[in-house]
Amino acid sequence: MPPGRLVTFEGADGSGKSTQARRLAADLAAAGHDVVLTREPGGSPGAEEIRRLLVSGDPGRWSAETEILLFTAARRDHLERLIRPALARGATVISDRFADSTRVYQGAARADLRAVVDRLHCDMIGLEPDLTLILDLPPETGLARGLARESGEDRFEDMGQGFQHRLVAGFRALATDAPERCVLIDARGAVDTVAERVRRAVEGRA
Repeated sequence: MPPGRLVTFEGADGSGKSTQARRLAADLAAAGHDVVLTREPGGSPGAEEIRRLLVSGDPGRWSAETEILLFTAARRDHLERLIRPALARGATVISDRFADSTRVYQGAARADLRAVVDRLHCDMIGLEPDLTLILDLPPETGLARGLARESGEDRFEDMGQGFQHRLVAGFRALATDAPERCVLIDARGAVDTVAERVRRAVEGRA
C-alpha cells in the first residue's frame, strides 16, 4: 500500500461534497499537511475530457453499462496521472467522489450492475479509500440544491426525484456494508456545522 492517505467524499447530488472537500483540504493544508484536492469524474486532463461526456446532455444519453466503462476509464487515468504519484510521496489525497459513486449510481440506482462495477474496479483500479465520508441529506433537499446551481452538469439531477431517493438509500447501505472505512455524516445545517462533523470524523479515524 502507498504511504499516503486517500480520503473520499461521497453522497447524492447536492449533498455538499465539493464544499466540504475544499474545507477539509484547506484545514489540513493550514496544519502543514501535503494535500491534493481532486474530483471525479476528472482530476487529470484525460479524465476531465471524459467528464464532459458524462455529466451533461440528455439523461438517456448513455446506458448504465456504457457509463460504467466511461467512469472506469476516467478513474484509471486519474489513478495513473494524479492519485498514485501523490500517495507515493506521502500526500493526503482528498477526492470529491471515487469508486463508491459508480457502485451506487450505476451499480444500484440505475441498474442491478454492482457485480460488474466491482469486477472492473478489481481488475482496473485495485485501490480503496482509507476513509470515505458519506454526506447524508434528504433527497428532496439535495435535488433542489443541485438544480439551483445551474452548472450545466445536471444530467444526473435530471433523472428525477425517484433516482435521488435510490441514491440516498444506496449510500446509506454502503455505509452499513463497509463500516471499517465509511462514516455517514449528517449534511443538514450550516456549512460550518457540517464541517465540524467532518473534522470530528477525520480525527476519529486518524
